[in-house]
Amino acid sequence: MTKPLILISNDDSISAPGIRYLIGLMRKIGQVVVVAPSDPQSAKSHSITITNPLRAKTIEKSHEYSEYSLNGTPVDCVKFALHRLLDRKPDIIVSGINHGSNASINIIYSGTMAAATEGAMGGIPSIGFSILDYSEDADFSFAEEYIISIVNKVINDGLPKNTALNINFPISNGKKYNGLKVCRQADGYWKEDFEERLDPRDGKPYYWLKGDFQLHDKGDDTDEYALRNYYVSMVPVKFDFTDYSNIENLKSFES
Repeated sequence: MTKPLILISNDDSISAPGIRYLIGLMRKIGQVVVVAPSDPQSAKSHSITITNPLRAKTIEKSHEYSEYSLNGTPVDCVKFALHRLLDRKPDIIVSGINHGSNASINIIYSGTMAAATEGAMGGIPSIGFSILDYSEDADFSFAEEYIISIVNKVINDGLPKNTALNINFPISNGKKYNGLKVCRQADGYWKEDFEERLDPRDGKPYYWLKGDFQLHDKGDDTDEYALRNYYVSMVPVKFDFTDYSNIENLKSFES
């Protein structure tokens, strides 16, 4: 019986601890192909590379496991895998494990979730995994049973058309998570500013973007609520941005 074909990508780069951990889990389930950015591509959202050539590096290649790095974005990686490397459509695409939250408004900026939504656009069941821990030694161990269970269920049952899953894990406190909650995306935003510094070489200013996350959503059915109460959050997401609720309200613009 043919093993499921699993395509893996991320935005933290091919060498990030999160993707290395995810690779190990997916190799227990099926035939794995990894195509991930050669360098960090965080917050690249759904960007693609059209002004520079893409260069792929083969790291390992066998029947059961192949690994490549690409000097592009997460979406570049998925497109390259689907249209250049693979001889059949993957049974599932998994992206991550991202170091840092992709809950609430963060999904808009996320390269991790862009890889998953690119898969959903191609009709492939796709999942993005993230953990609220930026450290190199992040503890993924309590996420393992959830990842394996979710991936197996999606492989067996599929997902609704045009839908991907955004899965976030709380930072580990050394204990098992309280469970998993299927949620909506919380209403939050980043209150941003630019920190000015002076270049010591020429005395001219340069800037770093900084910000504080603001959550005004008090609902108990959101991803942020789940995470703050030590639950794993699962949000089904679509790439259709149409605000259907306001189509009728805007009919007055028609001529």
